[in-house]
Amino acid sequence: MDTPKESYPQLISLAVHEFRTPASVISGYLRMLQTGSDALSDRQRKMVDEAASSCARLVAIVAELSEVGKLDAGFIKLARRPLDAFALLAEVAALVHEAKDRDVHLELRGAVSGATISGDAERLRNAFDAIFRAILREKPGPCTVVAERRIEQIDGRPSAVVIVAAEDSVQAAYDREAGPFFEKRGGMGLALPLARRAIEGLGGRLQSPVPLDAPEPGQEHRDPLYRGSAIISLPITEPAR
Repeated sequence: MDTPKESYPQLISLAVHEFRTPASVISGYLRMLQTGSDALSDRQRKMVDEAASSCARLVAIVAELSEVGKLDAGFIKLARRPLDAFALLAEVAALVHEAKDRDVHLELRGAVSGATISGDAERLRNAFDAIFRAILREKPGPCTVVAERRIEQIDGRPSAVVIVAAEDSVQAAYDREAGPFFEKRGGMGLALPLARRAIEGLGGRLQSPVPLDAPEPGQEHRDPLYRGSAIISLPITEPAR
């Protein structure tokens, strides 16, 4: 008999198949209504468009679930090519516009290069984007979120470190004991679990400062440093020249 761990890939694969089939059917019928019906009123067409948008989101989450399962089962291998993690981070940051409507801005600081790693550029790009968006969403009002790039010694080897936190909390986030990154955030699908898997698959870590509060059972931590900070580290494969 398979253990729970051994049966996990099969369970994920089955869930993906069972979700994908009805979602595809619903999506097809909604497209037919959007493109082939002149009898819909404006209100009805708006409802169909909203349903189609929600269905597309569901299909995207199913695709993310499939990728999580394949990564965990070892069916997907991360690419291993030289790249500068800090330069890639800057490319991603320039395209992140989350929370600008609340006057929340992202600013890069620290080292701009010298962080050559062996990595998967596309998956790291998606990971950085998800982490930035997750932290920016936590900020309720006007503020600056800093992504500070450093080269630090971790476990005896040089590593590219990125601390993402409110401007006045960067060092506090780095100095506090680190624990698992807070992934349970609404509206992000499985982008954060995928981000962690991409980073860990390359020998790195995605962490949060350990929360100081002790919530009631069933409640979530409210510690702003825990929810609003991320510490990313990736091993450097080539020393800076």
